[in-house]
Amino acid sequence: MHRIYLSGPMTGLPDENRPAFNAEAARLRALGYQVENPAELNPPGTPRHICMRVDIQALLGCDTLALLPGWIDSSGALLERANAVQFGFQVIATKNITEPYQEPADAALEH
Repeated sequence: MHRIYLSGPMTGLPDENRPAFNAEAARLRALGYQVENPAELNPPGTPRHICMRVDIQALLGCDTLALLPGWIDSSGALLERANAVQFGFQVIATKNITEPYQEPADAALEH
């Protein structure tokens, strides 16, 4: 798990839940992870169907899907989770990512 895509509820929430997405992205980056944050990928007011296209493309470049609280009530997050499962990505709740990123031992040998 190195490149993480954040997923969670946005539609219908104040400021599209951007503060929660941005705070979690900052926390994970401080732990050394690369993070794709939909709140950064899509300017406010972008139509949902455009956001989802951008978001799914960003998801494809990751190896982990991290779910914010409330994801189960989000049709977009459910779609992102279904894709992540089909692609064989690790799926984890953001609250369970607590350890700093450590490069796998075999990857260090390649450098």
